[in-house]
Amino acid sequence: MIEGRATSRYVRTSAQKAKLVLDLIRGKNVDAALATLRFSSRGVAKDVEKTVLSAVANAQQQEGADGEVENLSVWACHADQGPTLKRIRPAPQGRAFRVLKRTTHLTVVVRERPEVAAVTRVGDTDIAESEAD
Repeated sequence: MIEGRATSRYVRTSAQKAKLVLDLIRGKNVDAALATLRFSSRGVAKDVEKTVLSAVANAQQQEGADGEVENLSVWACHADQGPTLKRIRPAPQGRAFRVLKRTTHLTVVVRERPEVAAVTRVGDTDIAESEAD
C-alpha cells in the first residue's frame, strides 16, 4: 500500500480554522480535494493545498509507486495547535491587552485506495499465472 505523509509546521492560523478546511477534503480523491481547495474562500486553503501536494510527491517517491495521482485519496488529515505568539496591544487609560497570534501544525496523509490496490494485486497475479502457462 503506497502512502505519503506531509507536515506543515507553524502555519499562521488557528487550528480551529484549519480543521474546517481539512474536514472538506478528508476521504476524497486527491484530484477532488485539490479542486475543492482551489475554490475555497478560506485563507488557510492555500497552505493545506501545498501540504497535500507535498504528501502526493512523497507518495510518488516510494518504492513500487506507479506515479498515478488518480489512485490516491486523502486518508487522514488533522491540525494540531502550535505555539502561540503573545503580543501586547495598548489599551485606554494606560492598560494593555494581550493579543494571541495562534499557529498550527497541518498533517496530511494520502494513501492508495484499497479497491485500487486490490485490483492491481489481483491483476498482477493473473498476468503472472498466464505467463507461467
